[in-house]
Amino acid sequence: MTSSRTGTGTGATRVLGLATLAMFVALLAFGLFNSPADAVQRDSVRILYLHVPAAEMAYVAFIVAAVSSAAYLWKRTRSRAWDRVANASVELGVVFTGITLATGMMWGRISWGVYWDWADARLVSTLLLFVMFLGYLAVRRLDGNDDQRARRSAVVCLVAILDVPLVHYSVEWFQTTHPVSSLETPGAIDGTFRFLHFWGLVTFLLGYVWLMMHANRIAMLEDKVAGEDLAVAIAERQREGVVPGATHGTAGVAG
Repeated sequence: MTSSRTGTGTGATRVLGLATLAMFVALLAFGLFNSPADAVQRDSVRILYLHVPAAEMAYVAFIVAAVSSAAYLWKRTRSRAWDRVANASVELGVVFTGITLATGMMWGRISWGVYWDWADARLVSTLLLFVMFLGYLAVRRLDGNDDQRARRSAVVCLVAILDVPLVHYSVEWFQTTHPVSSLETPGAIDGTFRFLHFWGLVTFLLGYVWLMMHANRIAMLEDKVAGEDLAVAIAERQREGVVPGATHGTAGVAG
């Protein structure tokens, strides 16, 4: 029986999508417009309600991609499914990193007076992370079969993931203008920031899961279509020639 379903959504993904949308609207409404200003950073603190969760979800997305890439490279666990997860997770990680850079530049303009500081290790290492995983997406589009592209991409991912700890610890390892995280310092931030940070993190996490589900289903459908196209192409080539098995017999008679 042919399924009448035309999309990648299910009842569960629709509920998850609506929950993500509702939480994101609430985050924007309260975090950006109704929350109190910080005693030190004033209104610029509102940008951090998007900036910090986006940066943390970029870490999560790239780590998931790296684990999936390693699983594909290991013969015992090699599966097209791991490659699909890695690709989808990198795509989302690049989006989260882009949000991180954009919101970070806005915060920098308010707090430092400039959008960008090339002397800041956190900014430069984050930009490097963004470029390296854009390179991953470019490598996936190089010529080759599915396995060749998957292997090359997996290697690039495992190299690029080494920049994640550099980004995270750059404010401790180098002299930077970027502030050290206040989340781990008792009393450094008030309860409102902690609550909105948690709310934003859950919101971005739900969005990541929701988008990953759709991206993986789209990739599975693309693989299915590619397989069907290959089967059709082979069948057409067979119809164009002599039926296999009769070729040798015909050649023998002609000789």
